[in-house]
Amino acid sequence: MAGTFDLVIRGGTVATASDEFRADIGIRDGRVVALAADLPRGGEEIDATGKLVLPGGVDAHCHFDQPTSDGSRMADDFATGPLSAAFGGTTTVIPFACQQKGHSLREAVRDYHERARGKSMIDYAFHLIVTDPTEQVLGQELPALIRDGYTSFKIYTTYDDLKLNDRQIIEVLALARREGALTMIHAENSDVIAWLTEALERAGDTAPRFHATARPAIAEREATHRAISLAEVVDVPILVVHVSGGEAMQQIAAARHKGLRVFAETCPQYLFLTADDLDLDGFEGAKHICSPPPRDTASQQSVWRGLQDGTFQVFSSDHAPFRYEDLAGKKVAGDKASFAHVPNGIPGVETRLPLLFSEGVVKGRISLRRFVELTSTNPARLYGLMPRKGTIAIGSDADIAIWDPARQVTITNDLLHHNVDYTPYEGRQVTGWPEIVLSRGEVVIRGGDCLGKAGRGAFLQCATPDTLQ
Repeated sequence: MAGTFDLVIRGGTVATASDEFRADIGIRDGRVVALAADLPRGGEEIDATGKLVLPGGVDAHCHFDQPTSDGSRMADDFATGPLSAAFGGTTTVIPFACQQKGHSLREAVRDYHERARGKSMIDYAFHLIVTDPTEQVLGQELPALIRDGYTSFKIYTTYDDLKLNDRQIIEVLALARREGALTMIHAENSDVIAWLTEALERAGDTAPRFHATARPAIAEREATHRAISLAEVVDVPILVVHVSGGEAMQQIAAARHKGLRVFAETCPQYLFLTADDLDLDGFEGAKHICSPPPRDTASQQSVWRGLQDGTFQVFSSDHAPFRYEDLAGKKVAGDKASFAHVPNGIPGVETRLPLLFSEGVVKGRISLRRFVELTSTNPARLYGLMPRKGTIAIGSDADIAIWDPARQVTITNDLLHHNVDYTPYEGRQVTGWPEIVLSRGEVVIRGGDCLGKAGRGAFLQCATPDTLQ
């Protein structure tokens, strides 16, 4: 019966968000077609004895080749970003097609498809970023794009070139309700940040560490409360992205207690970095500038509790790849510039899964099933990609990562495959690493070697998310 399957993954421990079991996996035409003990031989075989066989990760918040307005340039495009993701066990990425103010949303989508064309090794979808909700955008472009499979979009309450006012937010939320889309919200109070930033700069406090001072937890707490309140007025679900600590989490928990559909995401920087990492010698702290900023150890513990108790549904990288030494990167305004002129964001698409596996699963903070839920199943479900992505089940794409749960790795930038010249996790030792990664049944990563070809990744149209049906 050889040849019944194109490939059989044999003898591993399969884990999904709901189950853990020993089984062989039969793959044909890029999809899972059998889960059973002792399957017949396939055209190819992978021995996964002693290994964990997990759904490929879905990184639902990452930025590749995204245009900026300050002269900076992202280091990763649709070739290097997805490549790095795959080496870290992620098989689907969802970056952002960002509308520029004064331009159409449809124009941004066309531009982003051109940027991605022929480059990605793994499958990808797009979120939208709405920065200029004109009558044309709200009346025609955005509804049509949602129906075309762009069923999630992000809005901002901060950054002058991105933020919306409350009236605009309400109008966008109302459209999301009508059209069945999921709104992601970056929640920080822009006026608080601007006032604090101006005061700090007048006092000469411009070093990278003052970025955290200018963006206190209260600014995130207030904007989170306001976003939830506006969503309650409209009666529509929202997802609050990159939540940094307990104050915003309390707003989310209180909303859920009232029965509101408020979802939340956090990221590795809020588990592994603190504001102290912005206070390195010279300008080095700029490497850790992101928004909201990392906070303190108490905030880290709050985030761990949120991963444990269900406050968070999604764990994403928020990969924002700006090189440190590049004059179009972190030093775009010079290494004496105020923190306010440093591009926000840090790299993490390749280290997202190993960090959470090591500190979460290996150390007993979260279960293996919870790990899969946070990093693969929930993002696929929330963004309309289930059951094609996010699980190992009959009919699902054979997007699979085979992990050695005992392998110890010291993270160094030389080890990673992004196009950034640093990692904020340099020197950190982790236990557990993906050794073989499959995308639609094809081995694309094996033992540190890339076997997949650039451009083999497919664009994914997203369905209306399960949470909105």
